[in-house]
Amino acid sequence: MAGQLLLGLSILIVLHELGHFLAARAFGIKVEKFYLFFDAWGVKLFKFNYKGCEYGIGWLPLGGYVKIAGMIDESMDTEQLKGEPQPWEFRSKPAWQRLIVMLAGIFVNIILGIFIFWMLTLRYGETFIPNDKLVDGLAPGIIGKQVGLQAGDLITAIDGEKVVRFEDIRSPKVLLGNTKLSVLRDGHPVDLIIPGDILNEISDLGIDEFVIPRIRVTHIELVEKGGAAEQAGLQVGDSLVAINEQPIVFWDQMSDALLASKNKDAQIVFARAGKLDTLQAKINPEGKLGIGAGRDISRIPQEQLKYGFLEALPIGASKAWGSLTDNAKALGKVVTGQVKANKALSGPVGIARMFGAEVDWVKFWSLVGLLSMALALMNILPIPALDGGHALFLLIEMVKGKPLSDKFMERAQIVGFVIIVALMIFALGNDIMKAFTDKLP
Repeated sequence: MAGQLLLGLSILIVLHELGHFLAARAFGIKVEKFYLFFDAWGVKLFKFNYKGCEYGIGWLPLGGYVKIAGMIDESMDTEQLKGEPQPWEFRSKPAWQRLIVMLAGIFVNIILGIFIFWMLTLRYGETFIPNDKLVDGLAPGIIGKQVGLQAGDLITAIDGEKVVRFEDIRSPKVLLGNTKLSVLRDGHPVDLIIPGDILNEISDLGIDEFVIPRIRVTHIELVEKGGAAEQAGLQVGDSLVAINEQPIVFWDQMSDALLASKNKDAQIVFARAGKLDTLQAKINPEGKLGIGAGRDISRIPQEQLKYGFLEALPIGASKAWGSLTDNAKALGKVVTGQVKANKALSGPVGIARMFGAEVDWVKFWSLVGLLSMALALMNILPIPALDGGHALFLLIEMVKGKPLSDKFMERAQIVGFVIIVALMIFALGNDIMKAFTDKLP
């Protein structure tokens, strides 16, 4: 997890800062330092000088930076501003050039995100579950049942738009809430409204507790040693037929029947070698029987679409841009209080857990693409010390016709730095709390 996190962050940070670096150089602005990670208190893991710029790696993996001459930035180096402006300094350049330099890192992150999703789409195409071929319908989890979904429902439209892919039902367009679902239930149409704060529940319980395709149960593939099933006499190869007179065809029926009998004796009807038999089993307090039942996924078909080089570009760009707008909407819900910040924000530990303990390059690059767009969004926020804060001050300067004072800029940087550090501490603390409280699969 740590290795993938560091590799992913290194790619994003280096390319983001490279955007600032190249834009500054293009306008003849001197760049004094280019660092991956922060060399806080002057501690550097590696450095070298080339053509008047110091390149290196710091010890604190919370970002990176380029130090641009004549600019008040996170280094808070104001000594250079006491002298007369030099033609190669940031402060000597027109406001429009400085604005481009500030936005260049964000631009690179957006281009990188689009490029990654373009290449993934070109290489792997798109694999999806056709919604109209889910003959058994859907199985709602705890969250799905709370919003009114029932086993066997088929969601036909989202806000009036026909659902073609099952994956759209679990997409941000639904999970951001305030969405109308058109449901076909036993041949009758039903409308349901997804609440605006559903992301709080999703964060706690996981997306599978919203809705999954309904899956049929096959035979028993595993009997837990010492569990209720073994003690009762169930064997590998047996097939469950009913639990307490509740017929068992689907996985959700089995789960619901066991939960209804937790910590009680249950009557189990099963088939063995083509013959029916009955036994009693004590269900544990968690509603488990101690078996691993097979799942028949043959009734959940998948389709794959392949694209050519140019065909994949608009699709990849749409995925990248969609992730940025979805994150912006989610952030808006945090600001308005609909979604709790501790449910929506993740720090380095949370991101590392997303990568997982094993290397899956498709998953790796997908996450890097998503993080690139998220980094672009975060940096465009009008917070002092971030690119968006610098851009806001430059826009104000362009309207006023003169720059804001150095004193104001110094104080704004301090305020912005405090805000960013507070957010980092909150996100890291939130990650640690989740790591201790989240249930592992």
